[in-house]
Amino acid sequence: MTQRIFRSIFLVALAVMLSVSALIMGMMYRYTSMETRKELSREAEYIALGIQNEGTAYFDYLDKVHLTDSRVTWIAPDGDVLFDSVMEEGEMENHADREEVREAFRDGHGEGERFSSTLSEKTWYCAVRLEDGSVVRLSIETASILTVFFTMTYPLVLILVAIGCVSLFLAFQTAKLITNPINEIDLEHPENAVVYDELSPLLRKIAVQNREIHRQMAELKRRKEEFDTITANMQEGLLVLDAEGAVLSSNEGVLRLLGLSHVEEGQNVFQLNRSETFRRGVEAALKGEHREEKLELGGRVYELFANPVFRDGENAGVILVLFDATEKEGREKLRREFTANVSHELNTPLTSISGFAEIMKSGMVRPEDMGNFAGKIYDEAQRLIALIQDIIKLSKLDEKESFLEKEWVELDALVLEVRERLQPAAEKKNVHLVANVVPLQVFGVKPVLMEMVYNLCDNAIRYNRPDGEVRMTLREEDGTAVLEVADTGIGIAKEEQERIFERFYRVDASRSAENGGTGLGLSIVKHGAALHNGKVSLKSILGEGTTMTICIPMMKSAEET
Repeated sequence: MTQRIFRSIFLVALAVMLSVSALIMGMMYRYTSMETRKELSREAEYIALGIQNEGTAYFDYLDKVHLTDSRVTWIAPDGDVLFDSVMEEGEMENHADREEVREAFRDGHGEGERFSSTLSEKTWYCAVRLEDGSVVRLSIETASILTVFFTMTYPLVLILVAIGCVSLFLAFQTAKLITNPINEIDLEHPENAVVYDELSPLLRKIAVQNREIHRQMAELKRRKEEFDTITANMQEGLLVLDAEGAVLSSNEGVLRLLGLSHVEEGQNVFQLNRSETFRRGVEAALKGEHREEKLELGGRVYELFANPVFRDGENAGVILVLFDATEKEGREKLRREFTANVSHELNTPLTSISGFAEIMKSGMVRPEDMGNFAGKIYDEAQRLIALIQDIIKLSKLDEKESFLEKEWVELDALVLEVRERLQPAAEKKNVHLVANVVPLQVFGVKPVLMEMVYNLCDNAIRYNRPDGEVRMTLREEDGTAVLEVADTGIGIAKEEQERIFERFYRVDASRSAENGGTGLGLSIVKHGAALHNGKVSLKSILGEGTTMTICIPMMKSAEET
């Protein structure tokens, strides 16, 4: 702005000074011309008087004393030149047709001027008629205004330089004086500025806009902080890309999931992960397509959601969301395995029941064998019922349903009750049941606790050897109820111990089927322990026996849980 004002003022000042200089020069030239004409007229009158008084002798006097610098010409009444102070009169043509001469013959006095384009000079003429009818004419040559201008080139250049310097100085000072108050305006508080009245409406508008900008900036800052807080605490990874695939924003989650130390703004997204699935998802989104892909990194499974962002119908960027789907995939795998196992376990007794029933229906069973076949159908039906009941129990534990209400349970009494219930089964297999308990209470779901203890003891009896022993020991350790169920049975191989709590997993499927197990008992124990904030562990030596241990905290009140 200062430069524009400075330039404008300088050009205006320079133009004004040049115009004034030209005007003054023209006026001076005009004044000089007028004075020259007046002086020429006076000299003509003076010389005419001298000629009338002294005749031709006066011409000699003029030549001798150099009384005038003008050219003197004496013209006869017929126009012939009688005398000329510059040329020989015989060489000169008749002057009767000259304007100033005609006027002098007619009026007694005549003036004229003629311009020589060759010499770029102007000649002034003044003629006076004498008493004898002759005319004396004086002429003087003067330079034209252009000649005067070119003659004064050097001083004019000096004047122009001086004018330019003065103009520069004045323009600079004036521009500075004009712009200083504007430059000193505090744009944060323009309403407080002392400046030209013409700028007051503009400053008021700026103040209003400042307040609106500050409000919008505060709102944007608040939203950004909210966005940063949300994205920083997201477990998912988030990447925002522009239309070229350069990173605009990222969160901590994406660093953790992709195993990166940092992501630079503007970095190409393909430098973060070079897998084919990642590239395929990002390229599809950059083309405007929604894409979902699964990535496998470091033994974990991730889901990539790539979504294009459109603005005015054009793809303006991409948002990438990365989820750790390892647990989800694991649950899905377990669900498929569970479904397959349930189908298999249900199919086995149903096939047996259907086969026995079909034989009985066909009349192929003798009357005396009918009871045996009915007993087998009954056993398979009971096995089916037990399996369904165990699945229902496990489903309740998985969902932690609200009707599983907790209460204070006498754990020692519960252990003794289980011993009494399983005593017939133990005697049938010639297994000794021993219970060593101390009075203990835990806050829990009694049916679930009962099922847990029953399943452990039932397994210890089922997989024990004749004349074996099952020892149930209940004690307290550091505020925790500890129940150990130790048997002298077949034991579990070390490589099988990590899987025995899986649903439907059996160490020896044929032996389990022979013993009537559903394959869900230990899984129910594990989930029941988790329901009570406890844990279950085992120690086993193949061929010597197994010890199962359940630890449940005792100090939980109803309010605390």
